[in-house]
Amino acid sequence: MAIKQLSVFVENKSGKLLETVKALADAKIDIRAMSIADTKDFGILRLIVSDIDGAKNVLEDSIYTVTDVVAAEMKDESGALYHIMSVLGNADINIDYMYAFTSTVNSGAYVVLRVDDNNATEKVLEENGIKVLASADI
Repeated sequence: MAIKQLSVFVENKSGKLLETVKALADAKIDIRAMSIADTKDFGILRLIVSDIDGAKNVLEDSIYTVTDVVAAEMKDESGALYHIMSVLGNADINIDYMYAFTSTVNSGAYVVLRVDDNNATEKVLEENGIKVLASADI
């Protein structure tokens, strides 16, 4: 059930991030979740989008990678992230990075996780009553 994440390398110069986001907007590709980490010279824009293949076509001149990540549903309340992290910690699952987003559709909250083993992570989450999202859910 892993979902596809697009990681785009964006030069850390005025207007470069705008160009990337505009290209997706012009192609009518919705950004469902995003995170950006920067260094002096470039940023890594991590995206969950409505159309991964369309996004790859639009950004064909950019440097990008596609990574399978796990997205889990959590309650939009204090302690919800702690619960997920505790479940994964108790199973010795290491989190490389994560970011969260909310949805206006069902007022839900979600966390995107980059881990070493997506299948093991999904299994542990589901065994503990935590819903794992598929691409169609996003």
